[in-house]
Amino acid sequence: MDNIFGDAAERLFAQTSTPDVIRRLEQGQPSGDAWQACEDAGFADALVLEDHGGAGLGLADALPVVLAAGRHLCPYPIAHTLLARAWLSREQRPQASGAIALAPNGLAVEGGRIAGVSVPWARSADYVLAGIDGQTWLLPMQAARVEPNGVHGSLDAGVSWALSDAERLDSPAPLDTLAAAAYAGLIAGAMDRVLAMTLDYANQRTQFGKPIGRFQAVQQQISEMAEQVWAARMAAQLAFQGDDGLPRPLLAALGKARASQAVPRVADVAHAVHGAIGVTEEYDLQLYTRRLREWRLAAGSESYWHDRIGADALNSRSDALTYLRTALYGQETA
Repeated sequence: MDNIFGDAAERLFAQTSTPDVIRRLEQGQPSGDAWQACEDAGFADALVLEDHGGAGLGLADALPVVLAAGRHLCPYPIAHTLLARAWLSREQRPQASGAIALAPNGLAVEGGRIAGVSVPWARSADYVLAGIDGQTWLLPMQAARVEPNGVHGSLDAGVSWALSDAERLDSPAPLDTLAAAAYAGLIAGAMDRVLAMTLDYANQRTQFGKPIGRFQAVQQQISEMAEQVWAARMAAQLAFQGDDGLPRPLLAALGKARASQAVPRVADVAHAVHGAIGVTEEYDLQLYTRRLREWRLAAGSESYWHDRIGADALNSRSDALTYLRTALYGQETA
């Protein structure tokens, strides 16, 4: 799952998306050149067709970039932008320059304006690609009216646009599928970092003359945490399977459902092991667990996607094995 492209993203995000940068952006300060460095490196165009100036990578090849973005809590929607530009490219649409956030739901037309209470990545995106009543809109943040959503440190915000500033696209985008895949990858990457932080702390923090990581009760919790982290990583790998640079709807649904399901246990164990220090503003763990809990709900929690998957399975009228084969391979197999 790792590749040269992913290694380059890991190095860049480690340099430009530091905890200090994240804290500054959460406090309403500029993030500096973090996004521009990512844009200049070409990561946002990884899935764009070569004829349109992109790298033309397959969907699975781009997953290491998204995992790296999650590991470093990139304070801009690179995972969303990757998939949004992939879709725009295949729809022969000119590429929007800048970071694009996906908003499959939560926006509505009200009194001549498009508005949403908690628009994803509104504080760091340049555009929002939104779904409203079956139509797809491209909304420029430069023309938006932005209000805080009241959630501490959230990069989401209440936003509204005049209809005259909004562009309605001809083709409906599969925004729920794109967002589900993006968040599955981000969750898996962030969990990977939380597990590493928890292991480091358990091996350094001593109690009764030895590291707390040597106590069986702590080892048991961390082992369960590791199971959830790797399950989420495999879920992200499922979500990033698809044809022509776009995820398959059912695999994206399965990936997001499993990744979201892992969030509460991973976050709870991490804070249990860290104790009181884990919730302090100065310690980085709370940056990750706050974002993980947001991403768990973003684009639908595990309950939402389990309901979608269950309804699809019942409508298929296939036996369970045939249904899973169809989900994994795109067609029924013998």
